[in-house]
Amino acid sequence: MTTTLGRPPVRRPGSRPRRPGAGRERTHRPTVSRGQWLTYAVLVVGVCLTLMPFVWMVLGSFKSQGEILRNPDGWLPDAPTLGNYRFWFSGLHIGTYFENSVLVALVTVAGNLVFCSMVGYALAKLEFPGKRPLFLLVMTMLMVPGTVTFVPLFVLVGRLHMIDTYPGLILPYLASPLGVFLMRQFIRSVPDSLIEAARIDGAGELRIFARVVLPLCGPPLATLGILTFLSSWNNFLWPLVVAQSQDKYTLPVALSLYSTGQQATDYGLLLAGSVMVITPIVLVFVLLQRWFVQGIAATGIK
Repeated sequence: MTTTLGRPPVRRPGSRPRRPGAGRERTHRPTVSRGQWLTYAVLVVGVCLTLMPFVWMVLGSFKSQGEILRNPDGWLPDAPTLGNYRFWFSGLHIGTYFENSVLVALVTVAGNLVFCSMVGYALAKLEFPGKRPLFLLVMTMLMVPGTVTFVPLFVLVGRLHMIDTYPGLILPYLASPLGVFLMRQFIRSVPDSLIEAARIDGAGELRIFARVVLPLCGPPLATLGILTFLSSWNNFLWPLVVAQSQDKYTLPVALSLYSTGQQATDYGLLLAGSVMVITPIVLVFVLLQRWFVQGIAATGIK
């Protein structure tokens, strides 16, 4: 069909007018089956059931002790108060406990990232006598409960005169079998050609590890960092035994010791302290969630 400039197109006799948008491909909206709706409903219910205790804990931290005892099943506080948080910051010196927890957790995370990645690199890419027995020992330690080694570890720390010190809180957890296994599994997937090319260029093993291998280990390092931070931040029994003075207490220890009164537990104080303990954990996981998922997928751990 030919048209002239400024004139409308001439329609042939018997031809039908062309509808606007004719000839375009129709887009079909994806349909959701009943099974998918049922799956979504189950997931929503599961999320709600999981979050209910945390929501009740946060709302309960703004209640007074009398209101909690009078109506323990209530959700919204009748007279919201910040008295529980004020008491933590003014009467219990939470700043000292928070600094201790941050110091212990950060140094423990840094130690695990360095030492576990180095051992994982050695087990994955280096050849040396005793490599296989060493890896079997690491796998065996994964199956040994921590309570089995708790008393010997405490005796060892005591003989080294590190009771009630920061090194005594940190050194026993600077490396973990799970971290070594996690890093070893990921570093095995690094192509050997990269390492061989670096060796041909004259790089030593330490430089290869720092300049070639370690920059590729972002996801597993983030995963290891999150797991180590959670374990160190929530660790209660070891700081309770080793830290024998208040200036060395961590947040979980302080929460357990100062949440009780002379006659009964102060539930409002306990809930407020619990909120402050879990808040850093939630923030760390939210910020590193993408790296955590990638690290779990890359190492093949379910």
